[in-house]
Amino acid sequence: MSDLLKRFTGWDVAVIAVLVLFVVVASATVDNFASARNLSFLVLDLAPVLLIALPMTLIIVTGEIDLSVASTLGLSSAVMGALWDGGMSIELIVVVCLVLGAVLGAVNGLFVTVFGLPSLAVTIGTLALYRGLALVVLGDAAVAQFPGTWTGWVIGGNAGIPNIVWPLLLLLVVFGVVLHATPFGRSLFVMGANKEAARFGGIRVARTTFWLYVVCGVVSALAGILWTLRYSSARADNGSGLELAVVAAVLLGGVSIFGGRGTLWGVLGGVTLLAALQNALRLADVSNEALTVVTGLLLIISVLAPNAVGAIRSAASRRRPPGGAATSPAPPDPPAPASSPPVQSDPSSSPAVRSS
Repeated sequence: MSDLLKRFTGWDVAVIAVLVLFVVVASATVDNFASARNLSFLVLDLAPVLLIALPMTLIIVTGEIDLSVASTLGLSSAVMGALWDGGMSIELIVVVCLVLGAVLGAVNGLFVTVFGLPSLAVTIGTLALYRGLALVVLGDAAVAQFPGTWTGWVIGGNAGIPNIVWPLLLLLVVFGVVLHATPFGRSLFVMGANKEAARFGGIRVARTTFWLYVVCGVVSALAGILWTLRYSSARADNGSGLELAVVAAVLLGGVSIFGGRGTLWGVLGGVTLLAALQNALRLADVSNEALTVVTGLLLIISVLAPNAVGAIRSAASRRRPPGGAATSPAPPDPPAPASSPPVQSDPSSSPAVRSS
């Protein structure tokens, strides 16, 4: 199978095709699904998931994971509320929250790269730690009354297009170029395929992994800022459980949980498909518990299905005759040219000459 054919029959292309089919069916069968107002809400709903999914894709491609992203979002939101309640300007609060996200990501990167601990165990621990710190900072209170110009920009739009779409597209292009069109992006795939080989190849695995966690922390804090401004409410439990949706969307988009494989446009398809499915179910008055079940099922399917497809392809390639030798006969040897002179043997190399 040629590379071009593989590209158009890959898992990410299948996800995008399912997304288009689902949108067509939902538009025809679910009331108000295709309305401009609902599509605007759909974009606002998928924004934090897509935002965090961008750095999460790079981390999973290297064979690692970060489950503390939702708690980083919640802690950033809590700090934002506490500082705003204390009278700090909103511009300075945004800078402080982004720096806080970098520090939280650096803590994850430090434990994973310097101490060599598994990223799954580290980020499960910081998931609980950061959420607990958020409760320490703000308790069960909520802070509201953020500047109307900021909250209005986040939920507003022009010509039916939400304002938040533009920074999302910018970050999507930046992360896409970095992952798919730079030597740094190619090194991430090498790290995910074989870290030892990457080290022997001169790739600084530990330093790259550390900075990926720092970037993931900054982007998660940015998602916390946007979340707080959208709902005009800073709470310690903001974004609870969002890490499940992020990981499910990334894996649904075709990124291998084992690393070394995946595309950012597939992740975009996975995030949009998951958000559209949840939106349609909400319009159909499905409960939040059922939405959690659906998200969990998609997470299982997104892990099992690509591996099953890969196993089927491997089995098919093993049954295929190597190089097509069984079906195409080898060409006959060309005859020697009649005008070529006969080869003269070296008399000194003959046994008779050596024996004399």
